Amino acid sequence: MHPISETSLHPFQTLTPDVVLDALASVGLYGDGRMTALSSYENRVYQVHLEHGLERDTDAPHSVVVKFYRPERWTEAQIREEHSFSFELMSAEIPVVGPLVLLGDHLHSHAGFAFSVSPQRGGRAPELDDFEVLEWVGRFLARIHTVGAAKPFVHRPALDVQSFGTESMEWLLTHNMVPLDVQAPWREKCQNAINIIASQAYFKLDKGQKDHDIATIRLHGDCHPGNILWTPTEAPNGGPHFVDLDDARSGPAVQDLWMLLSGDRRQRTTQLSALIDGYEQFRPFDRRELALIEPLRTLRLIHYSAWLARRWQDPIFPINFPWFGSSDYWTSQIHMLDEQIEAMREEPLMV
Repeated sequence: MHPISETSLHPFQTLTPDVVLDALASVGLYGDGRMTALSSYENRVYQVHLEHGLERDTDAPHSVVVKFYRPERWTEAQIREEHSFSFELMSAEIPVVGPLVLLGDHLHSHAGFAFSVSPQRGGRAPELDDFEVLEWVGRFLARIHTVGAAKPFVHRPALDVQSFGTESMEWLLTHNMVPLDVQAPWREKCQNAINIIASQAYFKLDKGQKDHDIATIRLHGDCHPGNILWTPTEAPNGGPHFVDLDDARSGPAVQDLWMLLSGDRRQRTTQLSALIDGYEQFRPFDRRELALIEPLRTLRLIHYSAWLARRWQDPIFPINFPWFGSSDYWTSQIHMLDEQIEAMREEPLMV
């Protein structure tokens, strides 16, 4: 069952190349007509070549990345808090790609869109089967978390069971996104999974029951391999560059580690050990957080379905996710939830 499409124009359909170039011109940058849409579903992100570098008559980069934020997703205060976090990280000499300050500000608006401009950075996904790479990434994650632990977010939300699990499930059911022939088993598995997660001491914070002392810190929040750009280590400033803090939230440190793990249990254990070896060169890691890996993975699974459904009016989603909403899709979700329930009952990974 696909969500019902509406005929009204989605805001991003008005974001034409001319609007992108006019937005850049409004902050004093002028594109030469060459523009590439970069991979992004949540926002719209473009690499734009400039007529001149960021500074005329210099060797400054001749292209920038301009990011148009999805309307009504984040408030202005939440976007600015993300930017402030990136500035803190860059001040600590951590290789995070943050927005440029142009005309005295780092967040701008044009044609009804909030947008920011960042320097263009090249690179490829890190080779996470290389333990030296994993250690290197672990060291920088520890440095990010040291800055993240210095103070809390004020406007950005936390990663919790209520918003990622319960609200996602209820939204999908209320909006009739799950076909009737699989609705009952999906709801049962989803609720069972949420109940298991909510029984974890860390996630009882949702109910104000603080019976643990695992730290909640500011996180990258979406630290998968696609958000780490790797440049050759022999190059100046080589190694990882962290991009896209759009999902920055408060949560446990392990949230920024588990998405870098893949393969069977033995492979994930080895990868995790390398990450934490690097991490603990700069910051201690609380081993109790390892028990949160599968609950966090399960929350992401539930939230992903709701994310797709909530974005369905954006024309890029039906094009790129044509399989979403069918009975086969939801049947596969039932199987995946069943696997996650079993995984959450197993002993956590050990380092």
